[in-house]
Amino acid sequence: MSDLMRWEPARGMLSLRDAMDRLLADSFVPSLGALGNLPDTLAVDMYQTDDDIIVKMALPGVKADDVDINVTGTTLTVRGETRDDDEVHEGNYYRREQRYGSFSRSIELPVMVNSGKAEAEIEDGILRLTLPKAEEAKPRQITIKKPTK
Repeated sequence: MSDLMRWEPARGMLSLRDAMDRLLADSFVPSLGALGNLPDTLAVDMYQTDDDIIVKMALPGVKADDVDINVTGTTLTVRGETRDDDEVHEGNYYRREQRYGSFSRSIELPVMVNSGKAEAEIEDGILRLTLPKAEEAKPRQITIKKPTK
């Protein structure tokens, strides 16, 4: 009787499990390259000082009149639109990577803010929001009383 030998698939062939894993990963988990092309993905930096929450958002080519900023509770929403004023109708594009159209980004703020005193400015394609913290959200120094005898 001859010895049994384990069958190994040829190199380059995927097992059914590997093929299914790859299919599911490609279907449901976007690659990093795909994330950069989503029209509603806006780069954001957010930090806090004792009195304010500072939010910086990259909005290249966006005019201040085309941006809508809203704070509801602890959710900051920035919406806007970019337009292609120089659309080329003749010839074919070799590349077209700049995005045009509507965008929106909502961010959960770490504390309540006083949106009535918020300030916004846009310079060199960077939107800078200064959102004053609500009084109840500001840190307070608590002193310890000495016991009286």
